[in-house]
Amino acid sequence: MKITIGSDHAGFALKKVLIDHLKKSGHQLDDVGTDSTQPVDYPDYAEAAAQGVLQGGSERGILICGSGVGASVAANKVPGIRAAVCHDSYSAHQGVEHDDLNVLVLGSRVVAEELAKDLCTIFLNARFTGEERHRRRLAKIHTIEQRYSIDSVKETDLAKEKDSAKEKIS
Repeated sequence: MKITIGSDHAGFALKKVLIDHLKKSGHQLDDVGTDSTQPVDYPDYAEAAAQGVLQGGSERGILICGSGVGASVAANKVPGIRAAVCHDSYSAHQGVEHDDLNVLVLGSRVVAEELAKDLCTIFLNARFTGEERHRRRLAKIHTIEQRYSIDSVKETDLAKEKDSAKEKIS
């Protein structure tokens, strides 16, 4: 499987461990950085990993920051990304099976190396069930995402401007 992986400085050491583990497992990796423990801003790497999943040909993404929370929040701002912090095996597979999770986020200060390796393996081996109830819920998530997308907001603002202009003419 092709995977995009990224981290901030706090996740750099764990990312190196996971890259080695995943390559040994036969996966292709696109490492979007960072390349050191020098302080950087996690949103930059979360966006890069999200783009790798959406436009770079990767099937899944893995992000690592200190807690996992910041990178998850940032990645989920990208339409089409379904990222979650998973520090237990159930969430790592259930998130894919039910919610079609496409980005696993780990906290390097929360999970040990061996658990992180296991979580990645579980996440990558899981498959979306495609059950009707899960497809229905994903469609609702997509609707919410579209409702708050930039284009939708612009259309709403344009409609308000038109209404305001009509009121001024009346």
